Parts: sequence; C-alpha cells; structure tokens
Amino acid sequence: MSAVAEPIEAISQRVDMFISAQRQDVRDAGPEAARFVSAAGDAVTGGKRLRARFCIAGWRAVEEASARAADAPEAVIAAAAALEVFHAAALVHDDLIDNSDTRRGRPSAHRALEEGHRGAGWLGDPDAFGRSGAILLGDLLVAWSDDLLEEGLATTSADRAAAARTQYALMRREVTLGQFLDVAEESAFVTEPDDRHAERALRVASFKSARYSVQQPLAIGAALAGADSGQAAALAAFGHPLGMAFQLRDDVLGVFGDESATGKPSGDDLREGKRTVLVAYAREALAPPARRIIDELVGDPALDPGQIASLQRTIVDTGALERVEQLIADYVHEADRALSGARLGNAAVGELRDLARAATVRTT
Repeated sequence: MSAVAEPIEAISQRVDMFISAQRQDVRDAGPEAARFVSAAGDAVTGGKRLRARFCIAGWRAVEEASARAADAPEAVIAAAAALEVFHAAALVHDDLIDNSDTRRGRPSAHRALEEGHRGAGWLGDPDAFGRSGAILLGDLLVAWSDDLLEEGLATTSADRAAAARTQYALMRREVTLGQFLDVAEESAFVTEPDDRHAERALRVASFKSARYSVQQPLAIGAALAGADSGQAAALAAFGHPLGMAFQLRDDVLGVFGDESATGKPSGDDLREGKRTVLVAYAREALAPPARRIIDELVGDPALDPGQIASLQRTIVDTGALERVEQLIADYVHEADRALSGARLGNAAVGELRDLARAATVRTT
C-alpha cells in the first residue's frame, strides 16, 4: 500500500467510530433525531479524503525531518478525520447556496431531506423543510468537527494542541469568508472593471479553497508534529500555490467535467453563475456585446445542453481554458520549488509531490 493511500482506512474508521457514538447519543431523542444523524453520516461518506491526507502529510514531513516518524498518533488521525467532517459541512452548505441537486452522484443533502419529508407523508412544504434541515445539518457537522478535533487534541501536549487549534480556527474563519466572497462575486462583478475580474476570482479561490483544502490541513498536521517556523513557512509556501492549482482544476471540471466522473452535471458551474477565472479570461478576450451575452447566460439555472456547449466553445476559442491550464502548471511549479531545500523528511517530500499530482491531475 502506498504512503499516500495508507492513512485513508484509519481516518475512515475514526470517522465511523465517532458517528456511531453520535447515533448512540440520540437514541432517546426519537426517530426524527435518528434520521437527522443518519443524514449527517451520509454527508461524510465518500470523497477523496484529500484534506485528511494533506494533514497526515504535514505531520509526516516534520516528524521524518526529526527521524521520529512512526504510525500517526490519535491526535493526528482525529484531526484529519475532523477535517473531513468539516468538509462535509462546507459541502452541505455549498450545495444549498448553489441550489445543487447532486453531490458525488447522489442527491445533495437538502434534496435528500426534502425527499425524506415527502416520503414520510409529513405536513408542509418539502422543499422548505429540506433547505431548513440542511442549514441545521451543516451546523451539526461543524459542531461534530470541533468535538472530534478536541477528542484528538486531548491526547497530545498542550503546546501542540494549542498550535493545531489556532490553525484550525484560522481555517474555519477563512473558508467562511471565502464562501461569502464567492456568493458576493456573482452579483458584485458587474460593478468592477473587466480587467479586475480575474484577480477577484483568484481571491475567491484563495480564501474559499486553496487555504482550506491544502495549506491549512498541512499546517494543522505540522503543528501536531511540533513544526518550527522554517518548516511551517516551507509547507505554507508549498500549500497555498498547490491549493490554487487544485481549485483551478476544480473550476475546469465544473465547466468541462464528465458527469459520470464528477457526480455533478457538466457545466454546472455555468448554471450556478460561478465567476471563475475561466469566465473572467473568456470575457477579457471578447468585445463588449459578446461579454453581455456571456453575462446573460452565466447564472441561468435553465441553461440547456446546447447553451452549455456554446459557452464551453467560447471558453476554449477565446484561449481562456489554455490560460487557466498554464496557470495551473505555474502554480504547481511554484509549489514544487518551495520543497527544494526545505528541512522536511525526504520520504514525506515525495509523498507531498504525489499528493500534488493527485490534487491537480484528476477528472473528479
């Protein structure tokens, strides 16, 4: 088994053990509470466990540099598992904000709750119930992630626990800000000069995804290994550009991805009105009348396959896709350079490079 794949089973087991305990805690709260907890468990199921893997890799990079590496301790496994629970919370809220019907090839959380209401024959509007339930479901998952993190931190030294807690709190604040910036940009772009749209899209990518998906998970793992300032700086210099490349790849898949691989309809980002760098670059290359057509189409939830295909051709023909692919390559190169000469474990550096490929050369 490869080093990259090695922790996945332990992390999934830790998540399952935690959720089983939550199921026990609501035994006396009735069948509705049991359904709610089951829905939360479903939200954590599946995925690439990428954030957890970066957390483990950050810990290994520092531990191996001090020749102390062994199996990841409970504090690290629990922190990695907590990151996956928090990620599930973010996805539940993200799907609600975007009005997405599917996630990972299954109904999104608010749609599943809606169907549960309808199937139970309950009174009232199933759609409203699903949306309300999903807000609370995401909140529950955030609380769970804190609980799981604290369970792990109780098993490590006070100084390492404090450092990891600080990084985790920073991640939570930044991704929440990033989510709002993403929502705001769908409306605010019209008030900004065209030549600033790409810069603003990159700002969203940084706060909403790059820091939370790669940079902060690395920092949390490194903190649990007792990283010094030099090691923390090297991992941040690697993590942020790689996180940017990861999000830009996600943007490409959101427009051109195969639904059978991504679990979401092709072109979904266009229907949802995402003002990504792809859209910004395409607009830059067009005359004002053509820009207005793009602005009328992007964000229309009723876009048909022909309209999606037309927008995809425009993004390709304007050179926007090629520019984003080059930007991804540049970010990956920047991240790789940050590892050269860093005082990190050699084997762990190889693992980080493997993770960089997994994060940026993908179809899901």
